[in-house]
Amino acid sequence: MAAIVGDIPRAQGGRPGSIGVGKGLRVVLPEGAENVHEHQVILNKLAQGIRPMAEGEAWFTALAEDEQSLVLKELVQFCVQARAVETDAQEAIARSGMRPTYAPAVMLTRWRLNMSHLPSYDRARAFRLLVALFAIADNRRRERHCADGCSHAWHQLTAHRDEGPAVT
Repeated sequence: MAAIVGDIPRAQGGRPGSIGVGKGLRVVLPEGAENVHEHQVILNKLAQGIRPMAEGEAWFTALAEDEQSLVLKELVQFCVQARAVETDAQEAIARSGMRPTYAPAVMLTRWRLNMSHLPSYDRARAFRLLVALFAIADNRRRERHCADGCSHAWHQLTAHRDEGPAVT
């Protein structure tokens, strides 16, 4: 039996790996793959503005410390894959609403992306900042390389936006 991830109780006729529409977005995953795929979907939905940042922060802070570290490492990988550059740092800090003197912001301006070992009070800040950086880089990538369409599953999430504006 497949596991369901998201805010829908059960997908109707879903198959492993499928994405469906409903209240929000539901994702059907094979058993045992919940965390990895769930993180990827959640992070991409946050970066694309499909989900509000407050919801993402609540999800992140509810994770155990080792999972928070994993999520921060995944976010760094996504930023690198989306081709984030040092000049994106100031915009990411501004988008995150973070003071530029907080440790994660200082680390980002020095292009030190490994924030997974920060103390717990700075991890939530790092999460918000890295999501903003990922959003900037991914938006640029979609405008430059995917404007005429692409087969990236994470870029297809925008076809199923939830109602209401996202908080960034």
